Amino acid sequence: MPVSVPVAENATFTTAPTHTRDIRKTTLPNGLLVLTERMPHFRSVSMGVWIDSGSRDEAPEVNGIAHFIEHMVFKGTTTRSAQQLAREVDSIGGNLDAFTGKETVCFNIKVLDENVPAALDLLTDLVLHPTFAPDDLAREQGVILEEIKMDEDNPDYLVHELFTQNFWKNDALGRPILGTAKTVSSFTQQIVFNEYARLFTPPNMVFSAAGNLDHDDFVAQVAQAFGSLSASSGSKLVRPAAPQAFPHITLKNKKSLEQVQFCLAMPSLEVSHPDRFTVHLLNSILGGGGMSSRLFQSIREERGLAYSIYSETNPFRDTGSLAVYAGCAIDKTREVLDLTLAEFSRMKHELVSEEELKRVKDQSKGNMVLGLESSSSRMSNLARQQMYYGEFFSVEDLTAEVDRVSREDIQRLAQQLFQPENFALTLLGNLGGLKIERADLTC
Repeated sequence: MPVSVPVAENATFTTAPTHTRDIRKTTLPNGLLVLTERMPHFRSVSMGVWIDSGSRDEAPEVNGIAHFIEHMVFKGTTTRSAQQLAREVDSIGGNLDAFTGKETVCFNIKVLDENVPAALDLLTDLVLHPTFAPDDLAREQGVILEEIKMDEDNPDYLVHELFTQNFWKNDALGRPILGTAKTVSSFTQQIVFNEYARLFTPPNMVFSAAGNLDHDDFVAQVAQAFGSLSASSGSKLVRPAAPQAFPHITLKNKKSLEQVQFCLAMPSLEVSHPDRFTVHLLNSILGGGGMSSRLFQSIREERGLAYSIYSETNPFRDTGSLAVYAGCAIDKTREVLDLTLAEFSRMKHELVSEEELKRVKDQSKGNMVLGLESSSSRMSNLARQQMYYGEFFSVEDLTAEVDRVSREDIQRLAQQLFQPENFALTLLGNLGGLKIERADLTC
């Protein structure tokens, strides 16, 4: 039975026009925003507490603290030990998880609809009542230090980090989500409590849920569970201006590697840019569309120069990047670079074919629909749309925007993005005497 708790009179209620999606939102008196999407044909409910900040909102001396807090809340609360949390989740067949990104932290659980009250109680306890015990803190520092070492042994991860740190130089966006051995080792209980208090406030949180639930009943339960959060406990984070991107050529020698890890990148669009659908399709044509993309066909299929070759966009709230990644032999590195630049040039100087554009449009629209076929993906979609756009888009809205992109739009954006003076190249591996100059990055 749902808990019946009256919501204060000054709570605000809004219904978003979303065509085929039954989305509603309510702001509680303390400022916490609750979003739901009712999906009566499902038996599951996914719910998540989202923190509207991540590693890029950290001071340098506490780099990695958001990720550390994400780990620490699972180590016990004022009423449950870590083992009790795990057992109770398993007893209701739930899936409890969390993650930290550059701009968000999320704690989420997925359960059968009949177990919503128990799941909400667990999630609330986890998020609102962690103890951050000193013994647990010391143990988790050891765990995360091993996680850092593990990632540093992964060349694919390492080339990404080298690129990011040099591209967003001297900015939190360029620092690792995990932090460093130095910063993580410095965390004390007081530091953890201070950062927790700064971030876990109603103005900086969104509670989203999707599945077989009733909005009003669910809001009443959340209002009771999160009523202890005070409206005056914090304010929305004040953020600095967008960071400057630094074009760079970074050649990092690591003799133990058999392959050269290759990353060629440039500044791109922020997440809410009007051309975001155009850059998505451009990226799909270039290397983000799987086996049919140009880079995969040219570099892997036609010439056999690499096993892994792809491109991706990394959009953030105020900036972004577009990058091509590959792993290849040292004697093939320059050819891979030249072929990549040739594809850049081709997109700048030639219109993509109608057939190619239709293919990536159909692929993108299919991915959009398939990506919303679970309660957990809908829950995530709700929170992200709220945090980045402040409004909700139906599948019809999104597919219409995809269909609106023209061949000329792709070429225009390619000419805007593929500027050699803005390129950043990172190579990691047994490079020997390999030298790459700015003059080599022409397209």
